[in-house]
Amino acid sequence: MEKQKNADYYDELQVSTNAEPETINRCFRMLAQRFHPDNQQTGDEAKFRGILEAYSVLSDPEQRAQYDVRHDRQRSERLRLVAMGDQITNDFDMEQAVRLTVLEALYTKRRLEVQQAGLSLLDLEKLVGRPREHLEFTIWFLLAKKLVSRDDHSNLIITVEGAEHLEQAYQTKIQLKQLPAQSESSS
Repeated sequence: MEKQKNADYYDELQVSTNAEPETINRCFRMLAQRFHPDNQQTGDEAKFRGILEAYSVLSDPEQRAQYDVRHDRQRSERLRLVAMGDQITNDFDMEQAVRLTVLEALYTKRRLEVQQAGLSLLDLEKLVGRPREHLEFTIWFLLAKKLVSRDDHSNLIITVEGAEHLEQAYQTKIQLKQLPAQSESSS
């Protein structure tokens, strides 16, 4: 009967997670009246079904207890994602390093074998040392930025933009390495 595993029934009925059964009943009646398909001014069949489903779960103590366990798990998962924001700087740095590593592998392949410049995801897994699941975001990003593309066999190949991006990244890295040396010599 559930329309979605991640539907928030409390939100659907516009009640708190600790709402009393009477409050749930009162809110359901008010919303059901407003969104009932027979109401010509504000009727909404899809919204009505969602409200009805939420009410049927939250008004039954056993179903509500089961739903609360799942609801709490989903809420703690959302909070965990927010809490991971503290680590984001390290994640950004790591992701940038992986992107550059993928571009390096594709750049080298292009330079060595111009006619067969593509690498499969399996080849990249081996070269980069990261499992496919960890490369999905990286590949999506590189494709979206048009730094890589796919050939006729769905292998990844570096684009001109990708080669230029890689060269600029190395130029920046060299300049950053030189800056501390210059400041040390002027002291």
